[in-house]
Amino acid sequence: MPEERIYTVSLRDPESRRKKRTPKAIRRLREFIQRHMKSQYVIIMPELNERVWARGIQKPPPRVRVRAVKRDDGVVEVYPAE
Repeated sequence: MPEERIYTVSLRDPESRRKKRTPKAIRRLREFIQRHMKSQYVIIMPELNERVWARGIQKPPPRVRVRAVKRDDGVVEVYPAE
């Protein structure tokens, strides 16, 4: 039975440079999921990736609501919550 959780992840990083904000937001999302779901293997689904990148490299959303599903083999798949 896969384990499923809903999280609201903050992607804000006021100290990051403008041209690196969205790549850093993706890394923060991956690290958050690894820490909370206790898994090294995280797959961010394309729908969530497109939502974070929707406003470009300089303006990621301040927070995003995600649904994390941990499969039996330990891999976590991350989807948008809505």
